[in-house]
Amino acid sequence: MEITVNGATAYCYTGGKPFDAAKPTVVFIHGVLNDHSVWILQSRYLAHHGYNVLAVDLPGHCRSGGEAPASVEAAADFIVALLDAAGVDKAALIGHSWGSLIALEAAARLKERATHLVLVGTAYPMKVSPALLETSLSEPMKALTMVNVFSRSTLAAPPSALGPGTWVYGSSMALGRRVLASNTAVNVFHRGFSACNNYAGGEEAMAQVLCPVLFVLGEQDQMTTPKAAQLLLAAARQRAARTVLHMVPVGHHQMTEAPEQTLSAMRQFLAST
Repeated sequence: MEITVNGATAYCYTGGKPFDAAKPTVVFIHGVLNDHSVWILQSRYLAHHGYNVLAVDLPGHCRSGGEAPASVEAAADFIVALLDAAGVDKAALIGHSWGSLIALEAAARLKERATHLVLVGTAYPMKVSPALLETSLSEPMKALTMVNVFSRSTLAAPPSALGPGTWVYGSSMALGRRVLASNTAVNVFHRGFSACNNYAGGEEAMAQVLCPVLFVLGEQDQMTTPKAAQLLLAAARQRAARTVLHMVPVGHHQMTEAPEQTLSAMRQFLAST
């Protein structure tokens, strides 16, 4: 599905179902050097079980036009504009890694319009090592390999979100190459990492979030360790709204390394009021 947002075409995967703004809506937001496809199992399941799904390619990534966001705040503004353009009054926001910060910031802006917030593989501050930040700019293929090694609890994960015979590490490498090549004007790898590294509004944003919040964290996550999420988790628990923590025994890509556990946590959380 294509929607015009801020004068540019934005692509949203709807999970194989026609878009219906009258249904409860869930927006999926990907992380650095990813696209909508990282949510394939979760987005399709929800789309076929009563939800309206918008799994977006962020601007300047793959099938979406426009300027790739240089900050979490700019990306959050895009999510709000996307909902307005789609005619969606209220929505649940689900984000992974960089996308979790975007979802957080968007939920703070949306106030009552955000019904649920799910933060997958999150951390705050989400600092990127100087070496990795520099390598993403000067040697992006080397940095891509580093990230995919650090992101996995094992390089030989059992068949998961994409079905039997899928090599999760190899498919993620291919996706990263494709996303990087999709924008010849901007290095979206370095820009996304810089946005994560520079974001300083997490606690303030969480204080403004009115809806329940679910944290889905990987016990073996080396990119955004569970320890690095504790500041944001504490800020979430200080609010009046409910906060839920769900741990999965995998690395940074919970939705592909533990797709069913991740989906189960989301499904139960979204069913709550």
